[in-house]
Parts: sequence; C-alpha cells; structure tokens
Amino acid sequence: KLVQGKNKILTLVADLKFEDQIKGLVVKTLEDFGKIDVLVHNAGGPPSAPINGISKEDWQNSINLNLLSFVRISELVLPIMQQQQFGRIIAITSVSVKQPLNNLVLSNTTRLGVVGFAKTLSNEYAKDNILVNVVCPGPTLTNRMKELIKTQMSETGKSEQEVMNFWLDNIPLGRFGHPEDLANLVVFLASERARYITGTVIQVDGGFIKSSL
Repeated sequence: KLVQGKNKILTLVADLKFEDQIKGLVVKTLEDFGKIDVLVHNAGGPPSAPINGISKEDWQNSINLNLLSFVRISELVLPIMQQQQFGRIIAITSVSVKQPLNNLVLSNTTRLGVVGFAKTLSNEYAKDNILVNVVCPGPTLTNRMKELIKTQMSETGKSEQEVMNFWLDNIPLGRFGHPEDLANLVVFLASERARYITGTVIQVDGGFIKSSL
C-alpha cells in the first residue's frame, strides 16, 4: 500500500554497529527529503544467554548496536531538528528496562543505557521542540520472540506450547502482542497529538510488567 501511495519511500541497508554506515543513512535521507522530522531507533535484539555465556565480542557488539548506535544517530539528527525547531525521537527498547529478564543480560544492560541517554536528551532539547520518548515492547510475536521461544525449548526440553504458556501465564491480557500494537503507540508519539509528552518510558506489554513505575 505504501509503495502504491503518493508518499515517497526510501529504503536503505546499513549495519548500525558501524558509525560510517549510520552517517550514510542520515546523509542519504537528507539528500532525498531535505529534512528529518522523526527518528525511530529500533536496533535488533542482542543474543540471549546467561552472564557466563557472553563473550567480550558479544558485549562490544551489543554496546555498539543497541546503545552507541542510538547515541550516534541522535547526535547526527539533533542539529537538523534544532534548525527546524521540531523533532520526534523515539527509542524502541524492551520491558527489560523495567524488569530484568532471565538470560537477557545484554538487553538488560545496554537498553538501560538507551533510557538514560533518551531521558537526558528530553531534558536538554525540549526547548527546541524536540520530544524524546522510549517505547518498551513486551512479549510480541516477532521473529525475535520466536527465537527466544526456540532457545527456551532447547534449554528446558519443554514443548513449544509449554514455553508459550509460560509467557502467556504472565500476561494479564492472555495473548502475545502484535507488531501493530507497538506501532500504534509509536505513530501517536510521532504525531502532533503527543506534543506535551516527552521523557517517558512506556511499555506495550499487555500487563506483563507488574511494577508500579
């Protein structure tokens, strides 16, 4: 539908672990559109493993992919948004920033850094009408979730349904999220309707996280 519509679409391939490729994304976007109104940072999830199963290379890759890529691309788009006196920056992290998840030490650690950076940006750039928020997906039926289920099956010897039931038993709404459940919030935060919302960390998880904050 997007391709058939009137809106121009630019698709680019880049490895967000590398600073030069991040810069290339921003440069090419500016060349084609002349401005950048919204940045949605949604880097892939790092490998799942307990602490003693993580290598130094895993740590470095996760820091580069999940934390530093957000820092680097934000630093590139912020001057553009300042000049426009308008911008929306939305970081997609995980509910692990609210409650550490087993065997996800890389995600638990690096994504909290994203929250700290985003909160700092929201304080420093609100005067430029640049709003910064963090969205935290819970168990959502994506390829990432399917990989986690397979890993749990391998580690526990349980069936796919047993592993899925373990997750579902902890979700008050009784189902996994769908990608569009997350997308609906992102679209709202990127819109003018969210003009008084910045510095928030919002989970989309069907009630999976039970903490009060």
